[in-house]
Amino acid sequence: MWEHHADRFPEATAQVQGDRVFTWSQFDRRADGIAATLLAAGAQHQDKVAQYMYNCPEYLESMFGMYKAGLVPVNTNYRYTDDELKYLWNNADAVAVVFHGSFAARCATLREQLPAIRTWIWVDDGSEPCPEWAIAYETAAASATSRTVAPWGRSPDDLYMLYTGGTTGMPKGVMWRQDDVIGSLDAASKQPLPSVPGWAQLEQRIVKPGPRNLPAAPLMHGTGAFNAMWNLSLAGSVVTLQGRHFDPIELLDTIALQ
Repeated sequence: MWEHHADRFPEATAQVQGDRVFTWSQFDRRADGIAATLLAAGAQHQDKVAQYMYNCPEYLESMFGMYKAGLVPVNTNYRYTDDELKYLWNNADAVAVVFHGSFAARCATLREQLPAIRTWIWVDDGSEPCPEWAIAYETAAASATSRTVAPWGRSPDDLYMLYTGGTTGMPKGVMWRQDDVIGSLDAASKQPLPSVPGWAQLEQRIVKPGPRNLPAAPLMHGTGAFNAMWNLSLAGSVVTLQGRHFDPIELLDTIALQ
């Protein structure tokens, strides 16, 4: 669906963070690069990829890339300790991690204890250089010149995994079929999807780029993630705050600006 939106509305805005603006065409192509990089690194159908980032455009881009490659995004709480991260990524059977540079030292420690994680993709946040054991995100994002198609194709049974917060025990991965995710997003929309799936029906329902939405909650939380995915499914754009701690002044200023 997101690829279809990118084909129809290539110059419409897909993501905004501060002065960083990405069109749907850029969102799509950069996600192709992430998909191609993960596949080239040996990721197999429905392998798990952890997202260890603050809110940023790369979060949703990499998620899009994982969907393209038939892989499973795994949300990761950026407040977790080493032991909590080790538990989570072991429990998820993660084979790759996309992480902000601020977490490089912690990832360097954990990679020695998590040999199953073969691929580490470093997202530049101005903190420190890319480690020699990681792939620079921008290099990965720029690696595709055309749409990436996984050899196993796609299925409505492909998963989206959302880990619980651990408030009632250890975090547990809730496995959502992608078809069920779409159904849940559709239930929250005032423009329901057609009962018979098809691009013609979708085009009748979505005739122009959708609304602009600002998920103030972390994207690693279900509230933030579902809010963002819902808006992207309407061909809209997602605005993320630049601050890493909630600031109501920043939120209101950003709403006024956008």
